[in-house]
Amino acid sequence: MDRINDNYAVWCEKASLYKADLDSMSDEDKKEAFYKDLEFGTAGLRGILGAGTNRLNVYTIGKVTKGLALYLLAHKKSGVTVAISYDSRNCSEEFARYAAAVLAECGIKAYITDKLQPTPYLSYMVRSLKCDAGIMITASHNPAKFNGYKVYGADGCQVTDAAATEIFSFIEGVDTFSVRPADFDKAVASGAIEFADVTRAYLDEVYKRSVGAARDVSVVYTPLNGTGASIVPQMFRERGFNNVTIVPEQAMPDGNFPTTPYPNPEKAEALRLAVELAKKTGADIVIGTDPDADRIGAAVKTGDGYRLISGNEMGVLLIDYIFSHAKALPKNPVVVKTIVTTDLAARVAERYGAEVREVLTGFKYIGEVIKKLEQKGEGDRFVFGYEESYGYLSGTYVRDKDAVVASMLVAEMAADYLKEGKTLADVLDGIYSEFGKYYHRTVSFTYEGAAGAQKMREVLASVRNNPPAEIDGSAVVESIDYLTQTKFDLPKSNVLSFKAADGSKLIVRPSGTEPLIKVYITAASGGEQRIDAILDQVKKFM
Repeated sequence: MDRINDNYAVWCEKASLYKADLDSMSDEDKKEAFYKDLEFGTAGLRGILGAGTNRLNVYTIGKVTKGLALYLLAHKKSGVTVAISYDSRNCSEEFARYAAAVLAECGIKAYITDKLQPTPYLSYMVRSLKCDAGIMITASHNPAKFNGYKVYGADGCQVTDAAATEIFSFIEGVDTFSVRPADFDKAVASGAIEFADVTRAYLDEVYKRSVGAARDVSVVYTPLNGTGASIVPQMFRERGFNNVTIVPEQAMPDGNFPTTPYPNPEKAEALRLAVELAKKTGADIVIGTDPDADRIGAAVKTGDGYRLISGNEMGVLLIDYIFSHAKALPKNPVVVKTIVTTDLAARVAERYGAEVREVLTGFKYIGEVIKKLEQKGEGDRFVFGYEESYGYLSGTYVRDKDAVVASMLVAEMAADYLKEGKTLADVLDGIYSEFGKYYHRTVSFTYEGAAGAQKMREVLASVRNNPPAEIDGSAVVESIDYLTQTKFDLPKSNVLSFKAADGSKLIVRPSGTEPLIKVYITAASGGEQRIDAILDQVKKFM
């Protein structure tokens, strides 16, 4: 408690902007806010808004930005530029401007969006403006109390593990309260900070990934009070989708996300209002994007109502659609998926002669595959990449998942299949008839606070030291510890994978951005009842 009390006392003395928050803290509040510093990793920072070293605020934003600036200047003495964007969350614009002002004070030019824009837009901005780095203020699909800070490299991809480690070494050397940002307005006037708009060029790149010409489809769209509102409706209009209805309660940016406690299109609740509106309008398809518009969820009209399409399923549908409907495809095409993404994706892609590559969880690893292909002069071989958590990318113009291009492709796909007399549900069922149905479920176990962090470590150590011998009665025939494995050309990662003789799978990993352990369950047979049985087994070691 001494460290906690000491840190609290320093903040009471120096963090004048958060005096009210500090004065109202209980002992438990102090413990959670000051027992550690927010951790900086390859996903940057993510934390609860508020005062404290373990909270996201202008002081922690200033410290990490100064550390990033020192890192960049250590590698390039002058002419350093950084692109900055932000989402609809509370304090996002404030944090983005504060980061730009800190960079300006360090002699680094900051290009900042003149309004909130999606995460993939920031990735494109870094690349198109040839910046040395990028900053995206977002907590993606987390609840309203969170915000975050993502760092991108010059290639528009989230920074690598090695770069994140080096950046963190600079951050550690920064005194939180020594950071002095430039005056934002004066920095704009001097040219040290410049507003940038690359919307036209970005959308033109998105449109190059278009596959179908049909447009006769009715869409209900929800941006979930996020950045999709700034660009997805424009995309629909410009691409000729004229029957699009936006959920009015979720149409405008709002960091409080008043209609859903968890603005994540992976969750059925997040799309509830959109589905209700679709029932009233008779829409063919529902499309929803998360607050920073890098993930997309969907539901399709069927004879029985509206059927939610999972992230795994949508990726399979898009692979099948692109390869069966695209007018031109490269020789030796490449599809990339993460290790936790359904094996059905590989089977469908391989049917079309595509090479399938597997990477660790995190879209930066898909970006690295694109980079390696480009280094060999083979960048055009990349056709599609996705992860089961509702993130998709077609094309190489960005290095992150992009819900804008995904929204376009899903709408085109729905329209093309309607023209052929089929729904996405019909097509998906046809794929299942050909390859067999895989059942998947991702379950998260939450471990909040200091005690939770310790419990997470204990659980992972227990699974690692006492791995399951069977998965609901089927013997485990393959166990992979990605921290120690040498079989695959992948970075070391705290991930454990177990495959049973019948094809069922368990993959266990801590989240890189939230206090969670995620468990990915695959049942090769037995349907949802088998998933339930495997989950009961999982709960015993959680």
